[in-house]
Amino acid sequence: MAKSVTETSNASDGRSVQDRYAEVSQRVRDAAKRSGRRESDIFVVAVTKYADPEQIRTLIDLGHKDFGENKVQNLMQRAVMVDEYLARLKVLPHGRDTRGSVFPDHQVAGATGSKNVRWHMIGHVQRNKSRKIIDFVRLVHSVDSLRLAEELQAVAVRREMNVEVLIQVNCSGEDGKFGCPLPAVPSLVDQIATMMNVKVRGLMTMAPYSDNPESARPIFSRCKDLFEEMQEDGVAEGRFNLLSMGMSGDYEVAISEGANIVRIGSAIFGEPSPDHAADIDEPEDEN
Repeated sequence: MAKSVTETSNASDGRSVQDRYAEVSQRVRDAAKRSGRRESDIFVVAVTKYADPEQIRTLIDLGHKDFGENKVQNLMQRAVMVDEYLARLKVLPHGRDTRGSVFPDHQVAGATGSKNVRWHMIGHVQRNKSRKIIDFVRLVHSVDSLRLAEELQAVAVRREMNVEVLIQVNCSGEDGKFGCPLPAVPSLVDQIATMMNVKVRGLMTMAPYSDNPESARPIFSRCKDLFEEMQEDGVAEGRFNLLSMGMSGDYEVAISEGANIVRIGSAIFGEPSPDHAADIDEPEDEN
């Protein structure tokens, strides 16, 4: 039996993870209702970039399943920590949790992940790191080039598994931002469709940071328009059904524009300490 949930507070404002999570859940519920959907139609990926291990364990105790990381090394470390925690709770590893038609039960990457947790790779993936994540992740949100897809395909073939991905789209047109240019997305998806082990499930985009959530709406709208056009074209034989948009500052706008995956970190775990933020934002090397 799982241990009881303890009150895990964040020093930045004294609020507990439980309180923050309850607020986010309610706001997701309300935003989904306004868009004519149910809360269960929206997947909240809790981004653990600034989370402490105890906060992650608390969220698991609350029943949360989807967690995301933007760095390969952090994802691997946290995934192992979570597996060890679930093992102590006598939750069997190596299972495959399902939820409706969005994550159907079949062999995919992440075969070593715990049945109660799905890990999402939401950050940029260097090609030489792809072999490290494929055993841990349920979904890669950030494929933005054919070369990365080819590397994932090569690793997946060797491991005899499939890997599900989203195409990261640079809908804002910002220079220096990761993401496939919007006009090039259909061609990239067509090229990946020739691969046997890489399965495109949808699109992901990020809006530029702003204090005004509404400023993200045009970005999300452009991505949703492309997503719907590609669905109408029958991309991925009807399994092109995931749209990942929105973070802590704009996830309600993203849901109103059709997102069914939102990536939420600080709104759940609180703002990081300056030392923590400076350390974790160090770029990964190429090795």
